[in-house]
Amino acid sequence: MKIEIAKTAGFCMGVRRAVELALDAPGRHAAPIYTYGPLIHNPQVLALFAEKGITVLNTIPERGSGTVLIRAHGVPPEDKQQLKDAGFRVVDATCPRVIRVQTIIRVHARKGFATIIVGDRDHPEVVGLVGYAGDSGVVVSSMEELDALPAFDQAIIVAQTTQNMRFYDQVKAWAAARFPHYKTFDTICDSTEKRQAEVKELADRVDSVIVVGGRQSGNTQRLAQIAAESGKPAYHVETEAELDACCLDHVGRVGITAGASTPNWIIKRVYRELERLPARKQAGVVRLFYRLIQTSLLTNVYVAVGAGCLCFACTRLLGIAPAGAPVAVAMLYVLSMHLLNHLTGMAEDQYNDPERARFYERYRFLLSLLAIAAGGFGIISASAMGGVAFAMLLVMSLLGLSYNLYLIPKRFGMRFRRLKDIPGSKTFLIAAAWGVVVALLPGITRKGTFTFSVLVVFAWASALVFARTAFFDLLDVQGDRIMGKETLPILLGDRKTFVLLKGILAGCMVLSAVLAAVGLVSGLGFLLSLCPAAMLMLIGAYEKGHMLPGMRLEFLVESLFLLSGVITLLWMAAKVP
Repeated sequence: MKIEIAKTAGFCMGVRRAVELALDAPGRHAAPIYTYGPLIHNPQVLALFAEKGITVLNTIPERGSGTVLIRAHGVPPEDKQQLKDAGFRVVDATCPRVIRVQTIIRVHARKGFATIIVGDRDHPEVVGLVGYAGDSGVVVSSMEELDALPAFDQAIIVAQTTQNMRFYDQVKAWAAARFPHYKTFDTICDSTEKRQAEVKELADRVDSVIVVGGRQSGNTQRLAQIAAESGKPAYHVETEAELDACCLDHVGRVGITAGASTPNWIIKRVYRELERLPARKQAGVVRLFYRLIQTSLLTNVYVAVGAGCLCFACTRLLGIAPAGAPVAVAMLYVLSMHLLNHLTGMAEDQYNDPERARFYERYRFLLSLLAIAAGGFGIISASAMGGVAFAMLLVMSLLGLSYNLYLIPKRFGMRFRRLKDIPGSKTFLIAAAWGVVVALLPGITRKGTFTFSVLVVFAWASALVFARTAFFDLLDVQGDRIMGKETLPILLGDRKTFVLLKGILAGCMVLSAVLAAVGLVSGLGFLLSLCPAAMLMLIGAYEKGHMLPGMRLEFLVESLFLLSGVITLLWMAAKVP
Protein backbone atom coordinates (compact mmCIF):
# COMPACT_ATOMS: atom_id res chain seq x y z
CA MET A 1 0.00 0.00 0.00
CA LYS A 2 1.29 3.45 -0.97
CA ILE A 3 0.25 6.35 1.23
CA GLU A 4 0.18 10.03 0.30
CA ILE A 5 -0.53 12.85 2.76
CA ALA A 6 -1.90 16.15 1.49
CA LYS A 7 0.57 18.99 2.03
CA THR A 8 -2.20 21.16 3.49
CA ALA A 9 -3.35 18.53 6.02
CA GLY A 10 -3.43 19.63 9.66
CA PHE A 11 -3.56 22.86 11.61
CA CYS A 12 -4.10 26.02 9.65
CA MET A 13 -2.46 29.26 10.74
CA GLY A 14 -5.47 30.44 12.76
CA VAL A 15 -5.95 27.18 14.62
CA ARG A 16 -2.24 26.86 15.37
CA ARG A 17 -2.24 30.38 16.78
CA ALA A 18 -5.29 29.68 18.96
CA VAL A 19 -3.89 26.40 20.29
CA GLU A 20 -0.53 27.98 21.12
CA LEU A 21 -2.25 30.87 22.90
CA ALA A 22 -4.20 28.34 24.97
CA LEU A 23 -1.12 26.25 25.80
CA ASP A 24 0.80 29.36 26.85
CA ALA A 25 -2.07 30.80 28.88
CA PRO A 26 -1.53 28.89 32.18
CA GLY A 27 1.97 30.30 32.55
CA ARG A 28 1.17 33.83 31.38
CA HIS A 29 -2.34 34.71 32.55
CA ALA A 30 -4.35 34.58 35.73
CA ALA A 31 -6.09 31.32 36.60
CA PRO A 32 -8.56 29.78 36.15
CA ILE A 33 -8.25 29.56 32.36
CA TYR A 34 -11.36 29.17 30.21
CA THR A 35 -12.22 29.12 26.54
CA TYR A 36 -15.52 30.75 25.59
CA GLY A 37 -17.05 27.80 23.81
CA PRO A 38 -14.83 25.07 22.33
CA LEU A 39 -11.64 26.73 21.11
CA ILE A 40 -11.57 24.58 17.96
CA HIS A 41 -13.62 21.70 16.59
CA ASN A 42 -11.46 18.75 17.55
CA PRO A 43 -12.39 16.50 20.51
CA GLN A 44 -8.84 15.22 21.07
CA VAL A 45 -7.41 18.74 21.43
CA LEU A 46 -10.28 19.76 23.70
CA ALA A 47 -9.62 16.71 25.89
CA LEU A 48 -5.99 17.78 26.07
CA PHE A 49 -7.01 21.25 27.23
CA ALA A 50 -9.22 19.70 29.90
CA GLU A 51 -6.26 17.67 31.18
CA LYS A 52 -4.30 20.92 31.51
CA GLY A 53 -7.10 22.55 33.48
CA ILE A 54 -8.40 24.70 30.61
CA THR A 55 -12.18 24.36 30.73
CA VAL A 56 -15.00 25.50 28.45
CA LEU A 57 -17.21 28.40 29.50
CA ASN A 58 -20.52 28.06 27.65
CA THR A 59 -22.44 30.90 29.34
CA ILE A 60 -21.28 34.25 30.68
CA PRO A 61 -21.82 34.66 34.43
CA GLU A 62 -22.60 38.00 36.05
CA ARG A 63 -19.27 37.92 37.88
CA GLY A 64 -16.15 35.93 37.18
CA SER A 65 -12.39 35.84 37.55
CA GLY A 66 -9.47 34.45 35.63
CA THR A 67 -8.81 34.41 31.90
CA VAL A 68 -11.09 33.62 28.98
CA LEU A 69 -9.78 32.85 25.49
CA ILE A 70 -12.05 33.79 22.59
CA ARG A 71 -12.40 30.78 20.32
CA ALA A 72 -10.74 30.71 16.91
CA HIS A 73 -14.13 31.11 15.20
CA GLY A 74 -14.73 34.45 16.91
CA VAL A 75 -17.75 35.66 18.89
CA PRO A 76 -20.26 38.52 18.63
CA PRO A 77 -18.81 41.82 19.91
CA GLU A 78 -21.40 42.06 22.68
CA ASP A 79 -20.24 38.69 24.10
CA LYS A 80 -16.66 39.92 24.28
CA GLN A 81 -17.76 43.05 26.10
CA GLN A 82 -19.90 41.04 28.54
CA LEU A 83 -16.92 38.87 29.41
CA LYS A 84 -14.85 41.95 30.20
CA ASP A 85 -17.69 43.49 32.23
CA ALA A 86 -17.98 40.25 34.23
CA GLY A 87 -14.38 40.66 35.37
CA PHE A 88 -12.52 38.25 33.09
CA ARG A 89 -9.24 38.99 31.36
CA VAL A 90 -10.02 38.37 27.69
CA VAL A 91 -7.41 36.93 25.31
CA ASP A 92 -8.61 37.07 21.71
CA ALA A 93 -7.67 33.88 19.86
CA THR A 94 -9.93 34.66 16.90
CA CYS A 95 -8.37 33.63 13.61
CA PRO A 96 -6.95 36.72 11.81
CA ARG A 97 -8.83 35.67 8.65
CA VAL A 98 -12.10 35.71 10.59
CA ILE A 99 -11.21 39.10 12.07
CA ARG A 100 -10.84 40.41 8.51
CA VAL A 101 -14.42 39.33 7.69
CA GLN A 102 -15.69 40.83 10.95
CA THR A 103 -14.01 44.13 10.03
CA ILE A 104 -15.55 44.19 6.54
CA ILE A 105 -19.00 43.62 8.00
CA ARG A 106 -18.59 46.19 10.79
CA VAL A 107 -17.36 48.93 8.43
CA HIS A 108 -20.19 48.42 5.92
CA ALA A 109 -22.90 47.94 8.55
CA ARG A 110 -22.07 51.40 9.90
CA LYS A 111 -22.60 52.78 6.38
CA GLY A 112 -26.06 51.20 6.16
CA PHE A 113 -25.21 48.17 4.02
CA ALA A 114 -27.15 44.97 4.44
CA THR A 115 -24.92 41.92 4.98
CA ILE A 116 -25.51 38.59 3.28
CA ILE A 117 -23.43 35.89 4.98
CA VAL A 118 -23.01 32.64 3.05
CA GLY A 119 -22.50 29.89 5.59
CA ASP A 120 -23.95 27.49 8.11
CA ARG A 121 -26.41 29.40 10.27
CA ASP A 122 -25.51 27.58 13.50
CA HIS A 123 -21.75 27.57 13.00
CA PRO A 124 -19.92 29.58 15.72
CA GLU A 125 -18.09 31.69 13.15
CA VAL A 126 -21.34 32.68 11.44
CA VAL A 127 -22.99 33.44 14.78
CA GLY A 128 -20.11 35.80 15.52
CA LEU A 129 -20.32 37.44 12.08
CA VAL A 130 -24.05 38.05 12.49
CA GLY A 131 -23.21 39.86 15.73
CA TYR A 132 -21.14 42.37 13.74
CA ALA A 133 -23.87 42.79 11.10
CA GLY A 134 -26.62 43.47 13.65
CA ASP A 135 -30.21 43.67 12.38
CA SER A 136 -29.03 44.14 8.81
CA GLY A 137 -27.44 40.68 8.59
CA VAL A 138 -28.95 37.59 6.93
CA VAL A 139 -27.51 34.09 6.55
CA VAL A 140 -28.03 31.85 3.52
CA SER A 141 -26.84 28.32 2.97
CA SER A 142 -28.48 27.47 -0.37
CA MET A 143 -29.41 29.07 -3.68
CA GLU A 144 -33.08 28.73 -2.76
CA GLU A 145 -32.55 30.85 0.36
CA LEU A 146 -30.61 33.36 -1.71
CA ASP A 147 -33.44 33.68 -4.25
CA ALA A 148 -35.93 34.23 -1.42
CA LEU A 149 -34.12 37.33 -0.13
CA PRO A 150 -35.60 40.78 -0.74
CA ALA A 151 -33.75 43.21 -2.94
CA PHE A 152 -31.48 45.55 -0.97
CA ASP A 153 -30.57 49.11 -1.93
CA GLN A 154 -27.00 48.34 -0.94
CA ALA A 155 -25.56 45.10 0.34
CA ILE A 156 -22.33 43.17 0.76
CA ILE A 157 -21.85 39.45 0.37
CA VAL A 158 -19.26 37.57 2.45
CA ALA A 159 -18.64 33.89 3.05
CA GLN A 160 -17.83 31.87 6.11
CA THR A 161 -14.07 31.37 5.89
CA THR A 162 -14.47 27.59 5.56
CA GLN A 163 -17.31 27.69 3.03
CA ASN A 164 -17.39 25.48 -0.07
CA MET A 165 -15.65 27.37 -2.86
CA ARG A 166 -17.82 25.98 -5.64
CA PHE A 167 -21.02 27.09 -3.91
CA TYR A 168 -19.65 30.55 -3.22
CA ASP A 169 -18.67 30.89 -6.87
CA GLN A 170 -22.35 30.23 -7.72
CA VAL A 171 -23.38 32.92 -5.23
CA LYS A 172 -21.04 35.47 -6.80
CA ALA A 173 -22.33 34.61 -10.27
CA TRP A 174 -25.90 35.07 -9.02
CA ALA A 175 -25.07 38.47 -7.58
CA ALA A 176 -23.29 39.61 -10.76
CA ALA A 177 -26.28 38.63 -12.90
CA ARG A 178 -29.15 39.93 -10.71
CA PHE A 179 -27.70 42.57 -8.38
CA PRO A 180 -24.49 43.93 -9.87
CA HIS A 181 -24.52 46.81 -7.35
CA TYR A 182 -23.96 44.34 -4.48
CA LYS A 183 -20.37 44.26 -3.26
CA THR A 184 -18.89 40.75 -2.98
CA PHE A 185 -15.79 39.89 -0.99
CA ASP A 186 -13.57 36.81 -1.33
CA THR A 187 -13.45 35.84 2.33
CA ILE A 188 -12.93 32.09 2.06
CA CYS A 189 -9.57 31.44 3.71
CA ASP A 190 -6.79 30.64 1.26
CA SER A 191 -5.97 27.64 3.46
CA THR A 192 -9.52 26.37 2.87
CA GLU A 193 -9.20 26.99 -0.86
CA LYS A 194 -5.92 25.08 -1.03
CA ARG A 195 -7.28 22.15 0.99
CA GLN A 196 -10.38 21.84 -1.16
CA ALA A 197 -8.37 22.09 -4.40
CA GLU A 198 -5.77 19.61 -3.15
CA VAL A 199 -8.30 17.00 -2.03
CA LYS A 200 -9.70 16.98 -5.59
CA GLU A 201 -6.23 16.45 -7.03
CA LEU A 202 -5.43 13.86 -4.37
CA ALA A 203 -8.58 11.87 -5.16
CA ASP A 204 -7.53 11.68 -8.81
CA ARG A 205 -4.20 10.07 -7.87
CA VAL A 206 -5.32 7.52 -5.26
CA ASP A 207 -7.77 4.65 -4.92
CA SER A 208 -9.27 5.79 -1.63
CA VAL A 209 -9.26 8.94 0.53
CA ILE A 210 -9.12 9.16 4.32
CA VAL A 211 -10.29 12.49 5.76
CA VAL A 212 -9.14 12.98 9.34
CA GLY A 213 -10.81 15.41 11.72
CA GLY A 214 -13.57 16.17 14.20
CA ARG A 215 -17.10 15.36 13.09
CA GLN A 216 -18.26 18.80 14.23
CA SER A 217 -15.65 20.54 12.07
CA GLY A 218 -17.31 22.27 9.12
CA ASN A 219 -14.18 22.43 6.97
CA THR A 220 -13.46 18.73 7.60
CA GLN A 221 -17.01 17.81 6.62
CA ARG A 222 -16.59 19.72 3.37
CA LEU A 223 -13.32 17.94 2.61
CA ALA A 224 -15.08 14.61 3.12
CA GLN A 225 -17.92 15.76 0.86
CA ILE A 226 -15.54 16.85 -1.90
CA ALA A 227 -13.62 13.56 -1.62
CA ALA A 228 -16.87 11.58 -1.88
CA GLU A 229 -17.97 13.60 -4.92
CA SER A 230 -14.81 12.42 -6.71
CA GLY A 231 -16.34 8.95 -6.99
CA LYS A 232 -13.50 7.34 -5.02
CA PRO A 233 -14.23 5.61 -1.69
CA ALA A 234 -13.88 8.30 1.00
CA TYR A 235 -13.89 7.82 4.76
CA HIS A 236 -14.16 10.46 7.48
CA VAL A 237 -12.42 9.33 10.67
CA GLU A 238 -11.58 11.13 13.89
CA THR A 239 -8.80 8.77 15.00
CA GLU A 240 -6.87 5.73 13.82
CA ALA A 241 -9.22 3.49 15.84
CA GLU A 242 -11.90 3.98 13.17
CA LEU A 243 -9.76 2.66 10.31
CA ASP A 244 -10.83 -0.93 10.97
CA ALA A 245 -14.28 -0.02 9.62
CA CYS A 246 -12.80 1.23 6.34
CA CYS A 247 -12.59 -1.17 3.41
CA LEU A 248 -8.88 -0.86 2.63
CA ASP A 249 -7.91 -4.52 2.25
CA HIS A 250 -7.18 -4.37 -1.47
CA VAL A 251 -6.42 -0.68 -1.89
CA GLY A 252 -3.13 0.02 -3.64
CA ARG A 253 -2.86 3.75 -2.96
CA VAL A 254 -4.43 5.72 -0.13
CA GLY A 255 -4.58 9.49 0.26
CA ILE A 256 -4.81 11.25 3.63
CA THR A 257 -6.07 14.76 4.16
CA ALA A 258 -7.21 16.47 7.33
CA GLY A 259 -9.24 19.42 8.53
CA ALA A 260 -7.74 22.69 9.72
CA SER A 261 -8.33 21.75 13.37
CA THR A 262 -6.72 18.31 13.17
CA PRO A 263 -3.40 18.08 15.05
CA ASN A 264 -0.37 16.49 13.44
CA TRP A 265 -0.16 13.76 16.05
CA ILE A 266 -3.60 12.43 15.00
CA ILE A 267 -2.56 12.46 11.32
CA LYS A 268 0.65 10.66 12.26
CA ARG A 269 -1.28 7.99 14.16
CA VAL A 270 -3.53 7.39 11.16
CA TYR A 271 -0.51 7.17 8.86
CA ARG A 272 1.29 4.72 11.13
CA GLU A 273 -1.81 2.54 11.38
CA LEU A 274 -2.18 2.49 7.59
CA GLU A 275 1.54 1.74 7.28
CA ARG A 276 1.06 -1.37 9.43
CA LEU A 277 -2.04 -2.72 7.67
CA PRO A 278 -0.32 -4.53 4.76
CA ALA A 279 2.21 -6.24 7.05
CA ARG A 280 -0.54 -7.39 9.41
CA LYS A 281 -2.39 -9.06 6.57
CA GLN A 282 0.77 -10.68 5.16
CA ALA A 283 2.02 -14.02 6.36
CA GLY A 284 5.41 -15.68 6.50
CA VAL A 285 8.69 -13.89 5.86
CA VAL A 286 7.21 -10.43 5.12
CA ARG A 287 5.33 -10.26 8.40
CA LEU A 288 8.29 -11.66 10.32
CA PHE A 289 10.65 -9.08 8.81
CA TYR A 290 8.24 -6.24 9.61
CA ARG A 291 7.87 -7.37 13.22
CA LEU A 292 11.63 -7.74 13.58
CA ILE A 293 12.27 -4.19 12.34
CA GLN A 294 9.43 -2.82 14.45
CA THR A 295 10.69 -4.48 17.63
CA SER A 296 14.30 -3.48 17.04
CA LEU A 297 13.23 0.16 16.64
CA LEU A 298 10.88 0.16 19.63
CA THR A 299 13.49 -1.39 21.92
CA ASN A 300 16.25 0.88 20.53
CA VAL A 301 18.34 -2.17 19.68
CA TYR A 302 18.62 -0.93 16.10
CA VAL A 303 19.82 2.47 17.35
CA ALA A 304 22.41 0.75 19.55
CA VAL A 305 23.72 -1.29 16.62
CA GLY A 306 24.02 1.96 14.69
CA ALA A 307 26.08 3.45 17.53
CA GLY A 308 28.38 0.44 17.41
CA CYS A 309 28.83 0.87 13.66
CA LEU A 310 29.57 4.58 14.05
CA CYS A 311 32.13 3.79 16.76
CA PHE A 312 33.77 1.25 14.45
CA ALA A 313 33.93 3.87 11.68
CA CYS A 314 35.38 6.54 14.00
CA THR A 315 38.14 4.22 15.26
CA ARG A 316 39.20 3.45 11.70
CA LEU A 317 39.04 7.16 10.83
CA LEU A 318 41.55 7.71 13.64
CA GLY A 319 43.72 4.83 12.44
CA ILE A 320 42.96 2.75 15.53
CA ALA A 321 42.88 -1.02 15.16
CA PRO A 322 39.39 -2.51 15.57
CA ALA A 323 38.57 -3.69 19.10
CA GLY A 324 35.48 -5.15 20.71
CA ALA A 325 35.44 -3.10 23.93
CA PRO A 326 34.85 0.39 22.41
CA VAL A 327 32.09 -0.92 20.15
CA ALA A 328 30.45 -2.74 23.06
CA VAL A 329 30.62 0.35 25.26
CA ALA A 330 29.04 2.50 22.53
CA MET A 331 26.23 0.01 21.92
CA LEU A 332 25.44 -0.60 25.59
CA TYR A 333 25.58 3.03 26.65
CA VAL A 334 23.41 4.26 23.76
CA LEU A 335 20.91 1.45 24.35
CA SER A 336 20.66 2.34 28.05
CA MET A 337 20.42 6.08 27.37
CA HIS A 338 17.66 5.83 24.77
CA LEU A 339 15.65 3.32 26.79
CA LEU A 340 15.72 5.64 29.80
CA ASN A 341 14.80 8.62 27.60
CA HIS A 342 11.68 6.87 26.36
CA LEU A 343 10.80 5.45 29.77
CA THR A 344 10.82 8.98 31.20
CA GLY A 345 9.26 10.54 28.11
CA MET A 346 6.13 8.45 27.69
CA ALA A 347 3.92 11.53 28.11
CA GLU A 348 5.34 13.07 24.92
CA ASP A 349 5.24 9.72 23.14
CA GLN A 350 1.48 9.57 23.74
CA TYR A 351 1.28 12.24 21.02
CA ASN A 352 4.47 11.74 19.02
CA ASP A 353 4.56 7.94 18.86
CA PRO A 354 1.57 6.32 20.61
CA GLU A 355 2.65 2.82 19.56
CA ARG A 356 5.97 3.30 21.35
CA ALA A 357 4.17 4.72 24.40
CA ARG A 358 1.93 1.63 24.56
CA PHE A 359 4.94 -0.64 24.14
CA TYR A 360 6.86 1.05 26.97
CA GLU A 361 3.81 1.08 29.22
CA ARG A 362 3.23 -2.61 28.63
CA TYR A 363 6.85 -3.69 29.11
CA ARG A 364 7.97 -0.97 31.50
CA PHE A 365 9.54 -3.35 34.03
CA LEU A 366 11.44 -5.46 31.48
CA LEU A 367 12.66 -2.39 29.60
CA SER A 368 13.78 -0.77 32.85
CA LEU A 369 15.79 -3.88 33.68
CA LEU A 370 17.29 -3.88 30.21
CA ALA A 371 18.27 -0.19 30.55
CA ILE A 372 19.95 -0.80 33.92
CA ALA A 373 21.69 -3.95 32.72
CA ALA A 374 22.94 -2.26 29.53
CA GLY A 375 24.24 0.69 31.53
CA GLY A 376 25.97 -1.58 34.05
CA PHE A 377 27.60 -3.79 31.44
CA GLY A 378 28.63 -0.68 29.52
CA ILE A 379 30.54 0.64 32.54
CA ILE A 380 32.13 -2.80 33.07
CA SER A 381 33.18 -2.88 29.42
CA ALA A 382 34.63 0.63 29.78
CA SER A 383 36.80 -0.59 32.66
CA ALA A 384 38.47 -2.97 30.18
CA MET A 385 39.54 0.12 28.19
CA GLY A 386 41.27 1.66 31.21
CA GLY A 387 40.64 3.88 34.21
CA VAL A 388 40.05 7.05 32.18
CA ALA A 389 37.34 5.45 30.04
CA PHE A 390 35.72 3.93 33.14
CA ALA A 391 35.66 7.27 34.98
CA MET A 392 34.34 9.20 31.97
CA LEU A 393 31.51 6.76 31.30
CA LEU A 394 30.60 6.62 34.98
CA VAL A 395 30.34 10.43 35.16
CA MET A 396 28.31 10.50 31.93
CA SER A 397 25.93 7.86 33.29
CA LEU A 398 25.42 9.82 36.50
CA LEU A 399 24.76 13.00 34.53
CA GLY A 400 22.26 11.14 32.37
CA LEU A 401 20.43 9.81 35.43
CA SER A 402 20.32 13.32 36.91
CA TYR A 403 18.77 14.84 33.77
CA ASN A 404 15.26 14.86 35.26
CA LEU A 405 16.34 15.60 38.85
CA TYR A 406 16.04 19.02 40.48
CA LEU A 407 19.65 20.01 41.11
CA ILE A 408 18.92 23.53 42.40
CA PRO A 409 16.55 24.04 45.38
CA LYS A 410 13.26 25.79 44.69
CA ARG A 411 14.00 28.56 47.20
CA PHE A 412 16.57 30.08 44.84
CA GLY A 413 13.74 30.91 42.44
CA MET A 414 15.70 29.93 39.35
CA ARG A 415 13.90 28.93 36.19
CA PHE A 416 16.41 26.25 35.18
CA ARG A 417 16.58 23.92 38.17
CA ARG A 418 17.12 20.74 36.12
CA LEU A 419 19.18 19.95 33.06
CA LYS A 420 15.84 19.10 31.45
CA ASP A 421 14.67 22.70 31.94
CA ILE A 422 17.38 24.14 29.67
CA PRO A 423 15.79 24.75 26.23
CA GLY A 424 17.07 22.35 23.59
CA SER A 425 19.36 20.61 26.10
CA LYS A 426 18.27 17.08 25.24
CA THR A 427 19.31 17.37 21.60
CA PHE A 428 22.74 18.74 22.48
CA LEU A 429 23.35 16.25 25.31
CA ILE A 430 22.35 13.22 23.24
CA ALA A 431 24.68 14.32 20.44
CA ALA A 432 27.55 14.96 22.86
CA ALA A 433 27.01 11.62 24.65
CA TRP A 434 27.14 9.72 21.36
CA GLY A 435 30.25 11.66 20.34
CA VAL A 436 32.01 10.72 23.58
CA VAL A 437 31.32 6.98 23.39
CA VAL A 438 31.85 6.53 19.64
CA ALA A 439 34.92 8.75 19.18
CA LEU A 440 36.33 10.39 22.30
CA LEU A 441 36.63 7.32 24.55
CA PRO A 442 38.30 5.03 21.98
CA GLY A 443 40.45 7.91 20.76
CA ILE A 444 41.93 9.02 24.08
CA THR A 445 42.33 5.47 25.44
CA ARG A 446 44.31 4.35 22.40
CA LYS A 447 46.23 7.58 21.70
CA GLY A 448 46.65 8.44 25.38
CA THR A 449 45.60 12.10 25.07
CA PHE A 450 43.18 14.55 23.45
CA THR A 451 44.79 14.92 20.05
CA PHE A 452 43.40 17.35 17.49
CA SER A 453 42.31 14.48 15.24
CA VAL A 454 40.37 12.89 18.11
CA LEU A 455 38.59 16.16 18.83
CA VAL A 456 37.58 16.80 15.21
CA VAL A 457 36.30 13.22 14.76
CA PHE A 458 34.35 13.68 18.00
CA ALA A 459 32.90 16.90 16.57
CA TRP A 460 32.06 15.18 13.27
CA ALA A 461 30.25 12.28 14.96
CA SER A 462 28.42 14.58 17.41
CA ALA A 463 27.25 16.83 14.57
CA LEU A 464 25.91 13.85 12.64
CA VAL A 465 23.96 12.61 15.68
CA PHE A 466 22.79 16.17 16.42
CA ALA A 467 21.26 16.37 12.93
CA ARG A 468 19.55 13.01 13.44
CA THR A 469 18.11 13.97 16.83
CA ALA A 470 17.01 17.47 15.80
CA PHE A 471 15.30 16.01 12.73
CA PHE A 472 13.28 13.66 14.92
CA ASP A 473 12.46 16.68 17.10
CA LEU A 474 11.07 18.35 13.99
CA LEU A 475 8.78 15.38 13.37
CA ASP A 476 7.58 15.54 16.99
CA VAL A 477 7.30 19.30 17.35
CA GLN A 478 3.55 19.45 17.97
CA GLY A 479 3.54 16.78 20.67
CA ASP A 480 6.57 18.37 22.36
CA ARG A 481 4.90 21.78 22.18
CA ILE A 482 1.83 20.39 23.92
CA MET A 483 3.90 18.87 26.71
CA GLY A 484 5.72 22.15 27.26
CA LYS A 485 9.11 20.93 26.00
CA GLU A 486 11.34 23.57 24.43
CA THR A 487 13.14 21.62 21.74
CA LEU A 488 15.31 23.24 19.11
CA PRO A 489 12.58 23.34 16.41
CA ILE A 490 10.21 25.01 18.90
CA LEU A 491 12.83 27.62 19.74
CA LEU A 492 13.96 28.29 16.16
CA GLY A 493 10.90 27.34 14.13
CA ASP A 494 10.69 24.72 11.40
CA ARG A 495 12.27 26.73 8.60
CA LYS A 496 15.34 27.85 10.53
CA THR A 497 15.82 24.36 11.92
CA PHE A 498 15.82 22.85 8.43
CA VAL A 499 18.39 25.43 7.32
CA LEU A 500 20.53 24.66 10.37
CA LEU A 501 20.39 20.90 9.80
CA LYS A 502 21.28 21.23 6.14
CA GLY A 503 24.19 23.45 7.04
CA ILE A 504 25.45 21.01 9.67
CA LEU A 505 25.19 18.02 7.33
CA ALA A 506 26.91 19.90 4.50
CA GLY A 507 29.62 20.83 6.99
CA CYS A 508 30.00 17.16 7.99
CA MET A 509 30.42 16.16 4.35
CA VAL A 510 33.13 18.75 3.79
CA LEU A 511 34.84 18.14 7.15
CA SER A 512 35.39 14.41 6.74
CA ALA A 513 36.69 14.88 3.20
CA VAL A 514 39.02 17.76 4.14
CA LEU A 515 40.38 15.89 7.17
CA ALA A 516 41.17 12.94 4.94
CA ALA A 517 42.72 15.20 2.28
CA VAL A 518 45.14 16.83 4.74
CA GLY A 519 45.98 13.51 6.39
CA LEU A 520 44.46 14.18 9.83
CA VAL A 521 42.31 11.07 9.41
CA SER A 522 42.47 8.06 7.16
CA GLY A 523 41.24 8.01 3.58
CA LEU A 524 37.98 6.53 4.91
CA GLY A 525 36.92 10.15 5.51
CA PHE A 526 36.21 10.59 1.79
CA LEU A 527 33.75 7.68 1.79
CA LEU A 528 32.09 8.56 5.10
CA SER A 529 30.93 11.85 3.62
CA LEU A 530 28.23 9.65 2.05
CA CYS A 531 26.49 9.35 5.45
CA PRO A 532 25.62 13.05 5.90
CA ALA A 533 24.91 13.25 2.17
CA ALA A 534 22.35 10.45 2.51
CA MET A 535 20.70 12.21 5.43
CA LEU A 536 20.53 15.43 3.45
CA MET A 537 18.65 13.50 0.78
CA LEU A 538 16.21 12.09 3.36
CA ILE A 539 15.52 15.53 4.81
CA GLY A 540 14.99 16.94 1.32
CA ALA A 541 12.60 14.10 0.48
CA TYR A 542 10.67 14.77 3.68
CA GLU A 543 10.42 18.51 2.94
CA LYS A 544 9.01 17.78 -0.52
CA GLY A 545 6.49 15.30 0.88
CA HIS A 546 8.11 12.25 -0.74
CA MET A 547 9.06 10.74 2.63
CA LEU A 548 6.36 10.60 5.30
CA PRO A 549 6.85 10.38 9.08
CA GLY A 550 6.53 6.78 10.18
CA MET A 551 8.44 3.57 10.75
CA ARG A 552 10.01 3.58 7.28
CA LEU A 553 11.48 7.08 7.73
CA GLU A 554 12.72 6.26 11.24
CA PHE A 555 14.32 3.04 9.94
CA LEU A 556 16.08 4.84 7.09
CA VAL A 557 17.46 7.60 9.34
CA GLU A 558 18.80 5.13 11.89
CA SER A 559 20.24 3.03 9.06
CA LEU A 560 22.62 5.85 8.18
CA PHE A 561 24.78 4.87 11.15
CA LEU A 562 24.80 1.25 10.01
CA LEU A 563 25.86 2.62 6.63
CA SER A 564 28.99 4.05 8.26
CA GLY A 565 29.92 0.56 9.47
CA VAL A 566 29.27 -1.05 6.10
CA ILE A 567 31.35 1.61 4.32
CA THR A 568 34.17 1.03 6.79
CA LEU A 569 34.11 -2.74 6.23
CA LEU A 570 34.18 -2.28 2.46
CA TRP A 571 37.04 0.20 2.73
CA MET A 572 39.02 -2.23 4.89
CA ALA A 573 38.33 -5.07 2.48
CA ALA A 574 39.51 -2.96 -0.45
CA LYS A 575 42.80 -2.23 1.34
CA VAL A 576 43.60 -5.87 1.90
CA PRO A 577 46.16 -7.01 -0.70
